[in-house]
Amino acid sequence: MNLTVINANFTVPDGVRVIGAGTLPSAFDVTGLAVASLAAAGQAVAELSRRLGAPRPELTVDRALASAWFGMSFTPTGWDLPPVWDAIAGDYRCADGWIRLHTNAPHHRAAALAALGLAPDADRARVGAAVAGWSGEDLELAVVAANGCAALMRSRPQWLAHPQGAAVAAEPLVAWSAPRTVPPVPRTLLPRAGDDAGPGPSGSPATGGGPGRATPGRPLAGVRVLDLTRVIAGPVATRFLAMYGATVLRIDPPDWNEPALEAEMTVGKCCARLDLRTPEGLRRLQELMAGADILIHGYRPDALEKLGLSDAHLAGRHPGLVNIALDAYGWSGPWAGRRGFDSLVQMSCGLADAGMNHFDKDKPFPLPVQALDHATGYLVAAAALDAWRARLDGTVRTAKLSLVRTAVELLRTGPSRQPDALPAAATFARLPENTRWGPGLRLPSALVVDGVPARTTVEARGYGSAAPAWPAGG
Repeated sequence: MNLTVINANFTVPDGVRVIGAGTLPSAFDVTGLAVASLAAAGQAVAELSRRLGAPRPELTVDRALASAWFGMSFTPTGWDLPPVWDAIAGDYRCADGWIRLHTNAPHHRAAALAALGLAPDADRARVGAAVAGWSGEDLELAVVAANGCAALMRSRPQWLAHPQGAAVAAEPLVAWSAPRTVPPVPRTLLPRAGDDAGPGPSGSPATGGGPGRATPGRPLAGVRVLDLTRVIAGPVATRFLAMYGATVLRIDPPDWNEPALEAEMTVGKCCARLDLRTPEGLRRLQELMAGADILIHGYRPDALEKLGLSDAHLAGRHPGLVNIALDAYGWSGPWAGRRGFDSLVQMSCGLADAGMNHFDKDKPFPLPVQALDHATGYLVAAAALDAWRARLDGTVRTAKLSLVRTAVELLRTGPSRQPDALPAAATFARLPENTRWGPGLRLPSALVVDGVPARTTVEARGYGSAAPAWPAGG
């Protein structure tokens, strides 16, 4: 399995041309991470295109655009996005340091307030006063025990000495399973001589995918991707796959909302809702899996097992299904089942503490963007592409990635060796785009794979805007 591995020097693959200048201001080489992770995903696109009959495509990554895509790629025109953060989310000083509460989801907000003994309508001032009386580790444990999300700020040495830090350090960046053999994708679904466009393959009798034919210029056309991810990392991965032709069906719970990210993360996808707590919802999910080629999910290690959808179950019932998983805190160690987000992982593993010291601040100073989410998302996309390429020839391997393992690589760096400021956002020639909420402008792609354009005709329409079914012809 030839997956590009990001190393401490953020080397990009041979044949990838890096253009542009500038870097995100940080105690770590965040722009280097952006370039390297995009290059990894681009190389995977190029290798799949080559497998389908193209000569080796040339790749170009733009440093400035790669940095910009690690933020928000979409800017509304004539309307505003909702606030990104809940009113009480953020960093608070506790009795012995700093702690971050992540309260964007209503049930996570309720858990944090319950752990603090506060009423549901408590404001930020009341939360701050309550947090000040707690030791950070005790409050972190209390919020987590209430099924909420919180992270004490730890230094890098403290993290490395922590049992979870030690466990994650021993994990690979991409953990591949042992291969299993299934029938290859039928040759009738692969490109013929002279093919250069049109719909593509989406599996075989082993995977149950829909009809179509892939081409070197549209290597994922017709490939069905079932997206069970939320927030940023997983949606970045599936957005990337959609741009190269994949039919992406995203499934959310009935009550899940992240309105600030809808226009950003639903472009290229059909988005539906299912209640997996009901027999009907779980049965429908199984039916969707039977028609999928690739599953990308963000469930914690025990969550799918509770739904009866463990790795072993999926391999037995859907043997040809490519299964790519990601989580926040890794797949081993005492925190393997802990809920988490990029901003919390930055607090836990030493990134926010290092930023505070590097910039001489008096409070946690995180990365300038949610780089762990975005970089992990592109690595998930690369893993999915590489696994699909192997699947064409009858080999299935699953992969596991995590935000905190990506952080291990970033923590090995220092400030970028190219300290020039990035170009102003206004200098980017953004592209017009329509969404369900109104028009806007999208950044041009930071990655160019010659002969394999990144494009989609599916506009951002938001969560629950489609039925939980594979679209006709997809």
